[in-house]
Amino acid sequence: MSPIPFLAGVALLIATPSRSADDAALAAELKAKTQTLVDAIAPGKTATWQEATDPNLVFVTESNEVLTRTDLLKELTPLPKGLVGSIKVTDYRLLRHGNTAVATYIADETLDYHGQILKTKFRTTDTWYYEDRSWKMIGSMTLAVLNDPPAISLPPSMLDEYVGSYELTPDIHYTVRVDKGHLFGQREGGKEVELQAEAPNLFFVAGSPRSRKVFYRDLSGRVTGFGDRREGQDIKWKRLP
Repeated sequence: MSPIPFLAGVALLIATPSRSADDAALAAELKAKTQTLVDAIAPGKTATWQEATDPNLVFVTESNEVLTRTDLLKELTPLPKGLVGSIKVTDYRLLRHGNTAVATYIADETLDYHGQILKTKFRTTDTWYYEDRSWKMIGSMTLAVLNDPPAISLPPSMLDEYVGSYELTPDIHYTVRVDKGHLFGQREGGKEVELQAEAPNLFFVAGSPRSRKVFYRDLSGRVTGFGDRREGQDIKWKRLP
């Protein structure tokens, strides 16, 4: 039996923990570097961002703005008077590919907005490149982590106005009913869900913050249908007689 496969296996067992340790060390290093960067946002410390980023950085904000490093540094100004903010980096995960590393994490933001506390989370993915003995950020993209809006209570008489059958096509239907002061909706063949009111005629399903159901009314105030709204676009359903 050749000793080569055995020796190769031993080498792999020896190398794997080392690689794992190296990756863990890099994750800790870049997480700390990322925390330093987010700490620099509120006071507008542009030098911190300039030192840690590549000149050709591509930075995509949660508002879908695509910024160069020059653009980003111009926008990094101290928070206005009356605003106090901080960000904590959590759920940090990193995968290394040679001289490139991709990290994703939650930026957990707390903002004191003139005495009112706002809590917001963002999912950010950064790309780092190792060159000249240092890691530089070459790309970053952030998405807002959406939450369900506060629900309100509507009078039972108003809830009754939404009850009925709705049609998308002759073969696709949706039923709305009321039970003990709560509104429920169910697509034919699907699971029934509770429709919670965000405002009159505007409803959401818990756990699906990207979507809304917007009920339409005619000039007399009668409900005529609803729209399944996502990203500002409605799929329209009409109410059956």
